[in-house]
Amino acid sequence: MTTFQKLDFAVEDVMGCLKEENVIRKGGAGIVYRGSMLSKEEVQWRIATEAAKGLSYLHHDCSPLIHHRNVKSNNILLDSNFEAHVADFGPAKFLHDLGASKCISSITEYAYTLQVDEKSNVYSFGVVLLELITGQRSVGGLGDGVDIVRWVWKTVLGVKEDTDLAVIMAIVDNRLTPSPAELITNLFKVAMLCVEEQSTDQSTMREVVHMLSDLDVAAR
Repeated sequence: MTTFQKLDFAVEDVMGCLKEENVIRKGGAGIVYRGSMLSKEEVQWRIATEAAKGLSYLHHDCSPLIHHRNVKSNNILLDSNFEAHVADFGPAKFLHDLGASKCISSITEYAYTLQVDEKSNVYSFGVVLLELITGQRSVGGLGDGVDIVRWVWKTVLGVKEDTDLAVIMAIVDNRLTPSPAELITNLFKVAMLCVEEQSTDQSTMREVVHMLSDLDVAAR
């Protein structure tokens, strides 16, 4: 293969797409295959960003506001183009505008509920990000009583070399790349901000979307 411009894929990426299930059509000039030029890391980022945008819309822009209250990997569905869609709104809650006529106690309760639900959703989204990065389930398979957040913290604290690469290599899914790209490192940092135990330090879904969007700009 002769390249005349900078490409973001190699011969190996193209050869990996030459499978019977990827055949679009066969003709006299040869066979046409469908292939994706996105890396696995760029796909983990795309899924995360689109899911975050959906949750951010529900939290901040929808009228009335909606809190999903059941954010988990099973409820983020992918279509044939790996585009993410937030699903299962059974436990979701509408947050209606109270208006000026409501008493102060009702407004205070509303504000508290709004904050608690949003923080819970952001935390759950952080768990989804950690599942994407590590390839582990949120619970189960990590030992009795150990969830993915605790496992990540324990693993990270046990890393002797204090570098981003060493930390990521300790927890990253080995089906990604042997030397994880900067995109995965930064995605991990966003995930850890989402699962921050101190609620005052935790990001909102709108802030998460901005951070994930900035990762794409940095990657380019």
